[in-house]
Amino acid sequence: MLKSLLAGGVALLALAALTPQASAKDLTGLGITVGSLGNPYYVALAKGAAAEAKKINPNAQVTSVSADYDLNKQFNQIDNFIAKGVSMILVTASDQNAILPAVKRAQAAGIVVIGVDVNAMGADAVVQTNNVQAGEISCQYLADKIGHKGNVIIENGVQVSAVIDRVDGCKSVFAKYPDIKVLSDNENAQGSRDGGFAIGQGYFVRFPEIDAIFAVNDPQAIGTELAAKQAHRDNIVITSVDGAPDIVAELKTKGTIKASASQDPYTMGEIGVKTGFDIMNGHAPAQRITLMAPKLITQDNVDSYVGWTQH
Repeated sequence: MLKSLLAGGVALLALAALTPQASAKDLTGLGITVGSLGNPYYVALAKGAAAEAKKINPNAQVTSVSADYDLNKQFNQIDNFIAKGVSMILVTASDQNAILPAVKRAQAAGIVVIGVDVNAMGADAVVQTNNVQAGEISCQYLADKIGHKGNVIIENGVQVSAVIDRVDGCKSVFAKYPDIKVLSDNENAQGSRDGGFAIGQGYFVRFPEIDAIFAVNDPQAIGTELAAKQAHRDNIVITSVDGAPDIVAELKTKGTIKASASQDPYTMGEIGVKTGFDIMNGHAPAQRITLMAPKLITQDNVDSYVGWTQH
Protein backbone atom coordinates (compact mmCIF):
# COMPACT_ATOMS: atom_id res chain seq x y z
CA MET A 1 0.00 0.00 0.00
CA LEU A 2 2.78 2.39 0.97
CA LYS A 3 4.68 1.51 -2.20
CA SER A 4 1.54 2.18 -4.22
CA LEU A 5 1.05 5.61 -2.62
CA LEU A 6 4.70 6.48 -3.17
CA ALA A 7 4.51 5.42 -6.79
CA GLY A 8 1.40 7.47 -7.29
CA GLY A 9 3.07 10.51 -5.70
CA VAL A 10 6.13 10.14 -7.92
CA ALA A 11 3.89 9.88 -10.98
CA LEU A 12 2.05 13.07 -10.03
CA LEU A 13 5.33 14.91 -9.47
CA ALA A 14 6.60 13.71 -12.82
CA LEU A 15 3.41 14.89 -14.51
CA ALA A 16 3.72 18.30 -12.84
CA ALA A 17 7.32 18.56 -14.00
CA LEU A 18 6.22 17.83 -17.55
CA THR A 19 3.49 20.50 -17.45
CA PRO A 20 5.10 23.59 -15.84
CA GLN A 21 2.80 25.94 -17.72
CA ALA A 22 -0.35 24.42 -16.26
CA SER A 23 -0.55 27.04 -13.50
CA ALA A 24 1.10 29.88 -15.44
CA LYS A 25 -0.94 32.99 -16.09
CA ASP A 26 -1.54 33.65 -19.76
CA LEU A 27 -1.22 36.96 -21.57
CA THR A 28 -4.62 37.27 -23.19
CA GLY A 29 -4.75 41.02 -23.70
CA LEU A 30 -2.26 43.91 -23.83
CA GLY A 31 -3.12 47.60 -23.69
CA ILE A 32 -0.52 50.14 -24.79
CA THR A 33 -0.91 53.88 -24.22
CA VAL A 34 1.98 56.06 -25.42
CA GLY A 35 2.80 59.74 -25.83
CA SER A 36 1.92 60.12 -29.51
CA LEU A 37 1.58 57.60 -32.32
CA GLY A 38 2.41 60.49 -34.63
CA ASN A 39 6.00 60.03 -33.42
CA PRO A 40 7.79 57.09 -35.15
CA TYR A 41 9.53 56.33 -31.86
CA TYR A 42 6.27 55.31 -30.18
CA VAL A 43 5.12 53.42 -33.26
CA ALA A 44 8.28 51.30 -33.04
CA LEU A 45 7.81 50.80 -29.28
CA ALA A 46 4.23 49.61 -29.76
CA LYS A 47 5.32 47.25 -32.57
CA GLY A 48 8.01 45.71 -30.39
CA ALA A 49 5.56 45.21 -27.54
CA ALA A 50 2.93 43.69 -29.83
CA ALA A 51 5.45 41.33 -31.41
CA GLU A 52 6.57 40.06 -28.01
CA ALA A 53 2.98 39.63 -26.83
CA LYS A 54 2.26 37.51 -29.93
CA LYS A 55 5.32 35.37 -29.20
CA ILE A 56 3.94 34.64 -25.75
CA ASN A 57 0.41 34.07 -26.99
CA PRO A 58 -0.37 34.24 -30.73
CA ASN A 59 -4.00 34.91 -29.82
CA ALA A 60 -3.26 37.84 -27.49
CA GLN A 61 -5.37 40.90 -28.24
CA VAL A 62 -3.19 44.02 -28.51
CA THR A 63 -4.57 47.56 -28.50
CA SER A 64 -2.28 50.59 -29.00
CA VAL A 65 -3.54 54.12 -28.41
CA SER A 66 -2.09 57.61 -28.42
CA ALA A 67 -2.54 59.71 -25.28
CA ASP A 68 -1.15 62.82 -27.00
CA TYR A 69 0.42 63.83 -23.67
CA ASP A 70 -3.07 64.43 -22.25
CA LEU A 71 -3.42 62.96 -18.74
CA ASN A 72 -7.23 62.90 -18.72
CA LYS A 73 -7.24 61.16 -22.08
CA GLN A 74 -4.76 58.62 -20.76
CA PHE A 75 -6.91 58.01 -17.67
CA ASN A 76 -9.84 57.19 -19.94
CA GLN A 77 -7.69 54.87 -22.02
CA ILE A 78 -6.50 52.96 -18.96
CA ASP A 79 -10.07 52.71 -17.66
CA ASN A 80 -11.08 51.28 -21.05
CA PHE A 81 -8.29 48.72 -20.82
CA ILE A 82 -9.51 47.74 -17.35
CA ALA A 83 -13.06 47.35 -18.61
CA LYS A 84 -11.77 45.27 -21.51
CA GLY A 85 -10.04 42.92 -19.07
CA VAL A 86 -6.48 43.10 -20.43
CA SER A 87 -3.72 41.16 -18.65
CA MET A 88 -1.10 43.89 -18.91
CA ILE A 89 -0.81 47.60 -19.61
CA LEU A 90 2.25 49.39 -21.00
CA VAL A 91 2.07 53.11 -20.28
CA THR A 92 4.18 56.07 -21.30
CA ALA A 93 2.90 58.31 -18.53
CA SER A 94 1.80 61.80 -19.53
CA ASP A 95 2.62 62.80 -15.94
CA GLN A 96 4.79 60.38 -14.00
CA ASN A 97 3.28 61.32 -10.62
CA ALA A 98 -0.34 62.08 -11.50
CA ILE A 99 -0.68 58.74 -13.32
CA LEU A 100 -0.70 56.92 -9.95
CA PRO A 101 -4.51 56.67 -9.42
CA ALA A 102 -4.97 55.05 -12.83
CA VAL A 103 -2.11 52.65 -12.16
CA LYS A 104 -3.67 51.65 -8.85
CA ARG A 105 -7.07 51.08 -10.46
CA ALA A 106 -5.50 48.73 -12.99
CA GLN A 107 -3.54 46.85 -10.36
CA ALA A 108 -6.66 46.49 -8.20
CA ALA A 109 -8.23 44.75 -11.19
CA GLY A 110 -5.34 42.29 -11.30
CA ILE A 111 -3.54 43.95 -14.22
CA VAL A 112 0.26 44.28 -14.32
CA VAL A 113 1.33 47.83 -15.26
CA ILE A 114 4.71 48.53 -16.87
CA GLY A 115 6.03 52.03 -17.46
CA VAL A 116 7.87 52.39 -20.77
CA ASP A 117 10.06 55.27 -21.98
CA VAL A 118 9.27 57.37 -18.89
CA ASN A 119 8.80 56.62 -15.21
CA ALA A 120 5.30 55.90 -13.95
CA MET A 121 4.57 56.20 -10.24
CA GLY A 122 3.32 52.93 -8.77
CA ALA A 123 3.98 50.83 -11.88
CA ASP A 124 5.15 47.27 -11.23
CA ALA A 125 8.28 47.97 -13.27
CA VAL A 126 9.72 50.57 -15.66
CA VAL A 127 11.82 50.14 -18.81
CA GLN A 128 13.47 53.23 -20.23
CA THR A 129 16.61 54.60 -21.80
CA ASN A 130 19.19 56.09 -19.47
CA ASN A 131 18.02 59.56 -20.45
CA VAL A 132 20.47 61.44 -18.25
CA GLN A 133 23.28 59.71 -20.14
CA ALA A 134 21.57 60.42 -23.47
CA GLY A 135 21.51 64.14 -22.67
CA GLU A 136 25.12 64.02 -21.53
CA ILE A 137 26.59 62.35 -24.60
CA SER A 138 24.55 64.45 -27.03
CA CYS A 139 25.53 67.72 -25.35
CA GLN A 140 29.14 66.70 -24.82
CA TYR A 141 29.43 66.17 -28.56
CA LEU A 142 27.78 69.55 -29.15
CA ALA A 143 30.14 71.27 -26.70
CA ASP A 144 33.17 69.67 -28.32
CA LYS A 145 32.01 70.76 -31.79
CA ILE A 146 31.83 74.42 -30.77
CA GLY A 147 35.13 74.37 -28.90
CA HIS A 148 33.51 74.60 -25.45
CA LYS A 149 32.45 78.20 -25.95
CA GLY A 150 29.52 80.06 -27.50
CA ASN A 151 25.79 80.67 -27.27
CA VAL A 152 23.67 77.55 -26.96
CA ILE A 153 19.99 76.67 -26.56
CA ILE A 154 18.36 73.72 -24.86
CA GLU A 155 15.10 73.19 -26.72
CA ASN A 156 12.86 71.63 -24.09
CA GLY A 157 9.76 69.49 -24.52
CA VAL A 158 6.80 67.95 -22.76
CA GLN A 159 7.74 67.63 -19.09
CA VAL A 160 7.80 63.87 -18.73
CA SER A 161 10.64 62.19 -16.83
CA ALA A 162 12.56 61.24 -19.99
CA VAL A 163 12.73 64.84 -21.18
CA ILE A 164 13.56 66.21 -17.73
CA ASP A 165 16.41 63.71 -17.41
CA ARG A 166 17.82 64.57 -20.85
CA VAL A 167 17.82 68.26 -20.03
CA ASP A 168 19.46 67.61 -16.67
CA GLY A 169 22.17 65.55 -18.36
CA CYS A 170 22.74 68.29 -20.93
CA LYS A 171 22.92 71.03 -18.31
CA SER A 172 25.50 69.07 -16.33
CA VAL A 173 27.76 69.10 -19.40
CA PHE A 174 27.34 72.79 -20.17
CA ALA A 175 28.02 73.63 -16.51
CA LYS A 176 31.59 72.38 -16.97
CA TYR A 177 32.38 75.14 -19.47
CA PRO A 178 32.23 78.76 -18.24
CA ASP A 179 32.46 80.07 -21.82
CA ILE A 180 29.21 78.36 -22.84
CA LYS A 181 26.18 80.61 -22.39
CA VAL A 182 22.70 79.06 -22.36
CA LEU A 183 20.33 81.53 -24.04
CA SER A 184 17.13 79.54 -23.42
CA ASP A 185 16.27 76.23 -21.76
CA ASN A 186 12.55 76.26 -20.96
CA GLU A 187 10.58 76.45 -24.21
CA ASN A 188 8.36 73.45 -24.90
CA ALA A 189 8.45 72.33 -28.54
CA GLN A 190 5.87 69.60 -27.78
CA GLY A 191 8.07 66.72 -28.95
CA SER A 192 7.06 67.33 -32.58
CA ARG A 193 8.54 68.51 -35.86
CA ASP A 194 6.00 71.32 -36.10
CA GLY A 195 6.84 72.38 -32.56
CA GLY A 196 10.56 72.40 -33.29
CA PHE A 197 9.95 74.49 -36.41
CA ALA A 198 7.77 77.05 -34.60
CA ILE A 199 10.07 77.38 -31.59
CA GLY A 200 13.11 77.46 -33.88
CA GLN A 201 11.67 80.36 -35.86
CA GLY A 202 11.33 82.28 -32.61
CA TYR A 203 14.95 81.58 -31.63
CA PHE A 204 16.29 82.89 -34.92
CA VAL A 205 14.29 86.10 -34.62
CA ARG A 206 15.26 86.76 -30.99
CA PHE A 207 18.89 85.67 -30.92
CA PRO A 208 21.28 87.06 -33.55
CA GLU A 209 24.08 84.73 -32.46
CA ILE A 210 23.38 81.06 -31.83
CA ASP A 211 26.18 78.52 -32.06
CA ALA A 212 24.31 75.34 -31.16
CA ILE A 213 20.93 73.86 -30.17
CA PHE A 214 20.20 70.68 -28.25
CA ALA A 215 16.71 69.39 -29.03
CA VAL A 216 15.23 66.82 -26.65
CA ASN A 217 14.15 64.52 -29.49
CA ASP A 218 14.66 63.95 -33.20
CA PRO A 219 11.35 65.34 -34.51
CA GLN A 220 12.06 68.65 -32.76
CA ALA A 221 15.61 68.67 -34.14
CA ILE A 222 14.37 68.17 -37.71
CA GLY A 223 11.81 70.95 -37.35
CA THR A 224 14.44 73.27 -35.88
CA GLU A 225 16.85 72.48 -38.70
CA LEU A 226 14.17 73.50 -41.21
CA ALA A 227 13.70 76.80 -39.35
CA ALA A 228 17.47 77.32 -39.42
CA LYS A 229 17.55 76.77 -43.18
CA GLN A 230 14.76 79.29 -43.74
CA ALA A 231 16.61 81.81 -41.57
CA HIS A 232 19.87 81.11 -43.44
CA ARG A 233 21.54 80.06 -40.19
CA ASP A 234 23.56 77.24 -41.66
CA ASN A 235 26.55 77.53 -39.32
CA ILE A 236 24.92 76.13 -36.18
CA VAL A 237 25.28 72.70 -34.57
CA ILE A 238 22.13 70.73 -33.68
CA THR A 239 22.11 67.52 -31.65
CA SER A 240 19.23 65.49 -30.21
CA VAL A 241 18.08 62.16 -28.81
CA ASP A 242 16.36 59.15 -30.44
CA GLY A 243 18.38 57.81 -33.39
CA ALA A 244 15.19 57.62 -35.44
CA PRO A 245 15.12 56.62 -39.13
CA ASP A 246 14.40 60.22 -40.13
CA ILE A 247 17.46 61.50 -38.28
CA VAL A 248 19.64 58.93 -40.05
CA ALA A 249 18.67 60.49 -43.38
CA GLU A 250 19.35 63.98 -42.01
CA LEU A 251 22.78 63.00 -40.67
CA LYS A 252 23.74 61.63 -44.07
CA THR A 253 23.01 64.99 -45.71
CA LYS A 254 25.84 66.51 -43.62
CA GLY A 255 23.63 69.44 -42.63
CA THR A 256 23.29 71.25 -39.32
CA ILE A 257 22.12 68.17 -37.38
CA LYS A 258 25.39 66.62 -36.26
CA ALA A 259 24.44 63.86 -33.81
CA SER A 260 21.69 62.01 -31.96
CA ALA A 261 21.88 59.79 -28.88
CA SER A 262 20.09 56.68 -30.11
CA GLN A 263 17.44 54.67 -28.30
CA ASP A 264 15.92 51.31 -29.25
CA PRO A 265 12.16 51.64 -28.78
CA TYR A 266 11.34 48.32 -30.46
CA THR A 267 13.48 46.43 -27.98
CA MET A 268 12.13 48.59 -25.16
CA GLY A 269 8.62 47.40 -26.01
CA GLU A 270 9.81 43.79 -26.11
CA ILE A 271 11.53 44.06 -22.73
CA GLY A 272 8.48 45.79 -21.25
CA VAL A 273 6.21 42.87 -22.19
CA LYS A 274 8.76 40.24 -21.12
CA THR A 275 9.15 41.96 -17.76
CA GLY A 276 5.39 42.25 -17.32
CA PHE A 277 4.83 38.60 -18.17
CA ASP A 278 7.49 37.53 -15.66
CA ILE A 279 5.78 39.63 -12.98
CA MET A 280 2.41 38.08 -13.87
CA ASN A 281 3.94 34.71 -13.09
CA GLY A 282 5.66 35.66 -9.85
CA HIS A 283 9.10 36.62 -11.13
CA ALA A 284 9.74 40.28 -10.35
CA PRO A 285 12.93 41.86 -11.75
CA ALA A 286 15.85 42.49 -9.40
CA GLN A 287 15.51 46.21 -10.06
CA ARG A 288 12.20 48.00 -10.59
CA ILE A 289 13.72 50.28 -13.25
CA THR A 290 15.60 48.85 -16.23
CA LEU A 291 17.84 51.40 -17.94
CA MET A 292 18.90 50.85 -21.55
CA ALA A 293 22.18 52.48 -22.59
CA PRO A 294 22.08 55.02 -25.45
CA LYS A 295 24.71 55.24 -28.19
CA LEU A 296 25.83 58.41 -29.97
CA ILE A 297 25.17 58.46 -33.71
CA THR A 298 27.03 61.14 -35.65
CA GLN A 299 27.61 62.21 -39.22
CA ASP A 300 30.89 60.29 -39.04
CA ASN A 301 29.54 56.91 -37.90
CA VAL A 302 25.98 56.96 -39.26
CA ASP A 303 26.83 54.61 -42.13
CA SER A 304 27.61 51.83 -39.64
CA TYR A 305 24.52 52.48 -37.51
CA VAL A 306 22.11 49.54 -37.63
CA GLY A 307 19.13 51.64 -36.52
CA TRP A 308 16.15 50.80 -34.39
CA THR A 309 15.75 47.05 -33.95
CA GLN A 310 13.34 45.59 -36.47
CA HIS A 311 12.10 42.02 -36.89
